[in-house]
Amino acid sequence: MRILLGVTGGIAAYRALELARLATKQGHAVRVVMTEAATRFVGAASFEGIVGAPVLITEWGRDPMRGGWPSEDAPKHDPIGHLALAEGCDAFLVAPASANTISKLAAGVADSMLTTSFLACDAPRLVAPAMNDRMYRDAATQRNLELLRERGVEVIEPDEGPLASRGEHGTGRLPQPEVLLARVEAALPGPTGPWDGMRVLVTAGGTREAIDSVRFIGNRSSGRMGVALAEAAARRGADVTLVAANVSVPISPQVGVVRVESAAELAKASRKAFEHSDVLLMAAAVADFRPETAEGKLVREGSGGMELRLTETEDVVASLARKRRPEQTLVGFAAEHGADAISRAREKLERKGLDAIVFNDISRPEIGFDSPRNEVTIVTAGGERAVPESTKEEVAEAVLDEVDSLRGFVHSKSDD
Repeated sequence: MRILLGVTGGIAAYRALELARLATKQGHAVRVVMTEAATRFVGAASFEGIVGAPVLITEWGRDPMRGGWPSEDAPKHDPIGHLALAEGCDAFLVAPASANTISKLAAGVADSMLTTSFLACDAPRLVAPAMNDRMYRDAATQRNLELLRERGVEVIEPDEGPLASRGEHGTGRLPQPEVLLARVEAALPGPTGPWDGMRVLVTAGGTREAIDSVRFIGNRSSGRMGVALAEAAARRGADVTLVAANVSVPISPQVGVVRVESAAELAKASRKAFEHSDVLLMAAAVADFRPETAEGKLVREGSGGMELRLTETEDVVASLARKRRPEQTLVGFAAEHGADAISRAREKLERKGLDAIVFNDISRPEIGFDSPRNEVTIVTAGGERAVPESTKEEVAEAVLDEVDSLRGFVHSKSDD
């Protein structure tokens, strides 16, 4: 794959060096375009040494490789630089993308090698914002990112954590190079499938609710079922967003991942993705209650025990259902125990306003939590469908088939 990497001015520019190194190591051809401001944070020579090709900064300079790519023969003619690179790349990633450059890309400004190449590019385009939390949250930045999304540009959400300014913490960190490269690879057109054009939101894993700075209340969900659903939807051609709560199992690069920890974080991320989704598969085990979080670490010595006061968390799937569009399909999951579990699952289906509930019996220790296998019953308004014990990947396919039925899709199935 030929990756055109755009680097803008920001402290995170140093991570673009590692991204270029990683992409080159994995066999991708990389060309780099930089803004003038980016050169104040990292030198062009560093990129040139890694990718084996000249870095372009201004559209007025000549490209010594005449728009060519490493390990390929250069064109015999001398093309217009920004048009040649834009035409020849398989994907264009801007990382880090500063607030200033994002505003230019959203407005269609073409005043540098990077912005002119971006405007001329027909290949998949991605931007990875990296900036101070307050700049990222500002309404102007958020609107510019929304404009880019509306035009088909993929926005890679920044991570949360310590920021460049001393003592500041928030959302604005550039994701790790491995994550960025996986998103670029996933952006390439893959095999067509029956869910092409569909946008699917999946939640997975188990939330953790902090007791103090080191302790939390959690559950045993591994996230395997949700990951299996996300990957199955991606194989069918869907554009998948996975909101992953403390998931440690591997996830395909074909799936876009938003990592969260608490129920509140999961709710916030889900609300954001749900607005643009066609299907919701709510497989995460979301805590029903959360404690009042103590500052620092609670001390054991002489405490005489501990009392936790718990308050209810938001019912995320019910909240989303109240805001659903008529054409959206919502599937919930219920871990139940006991003889009347199906009745409780059906009651949840009606009360929460869902199209289906996937119920599994947690009284069986050999399936469900932490197991690669599961056995479920899919409950809908029209009846119940039992899915016998099988791998979670097979269960995921059965659930997606049910989604097809709910949405009125027609399948051709073999007789075997």
